[in-house]
Amino acid sequence: MGGLSIWHWLIVLLIVALVFGTKKLRNIGSDLGGAVKGFKDGMRDPENQAAAGEARELPRTTTTVDVEAKDKTSQH
Repeated sequence: MGGLSIWHWLIVLLIVALVFGTKKLRNIGSDLGGAVKGFKDGMRDPENQAAAGEARELPRTTTTVDVEAKDKTSQH
């Protein structure tokens, strides 16, 4: 009852390939690889990522009102 041998892993891999199909497994592998690459790129240089994120900030759509300033102008 120890670890699994190479033959056990090959049988499991064959069953998984039969169940899911090789095309779907290839798509899952490429998606996983893209996610890992994106994670590595994000971890590589966080300062540049933050600067790029600030440059892409969307304009605000809500308007804020300074209530104290508005009160001061209405008192005069």
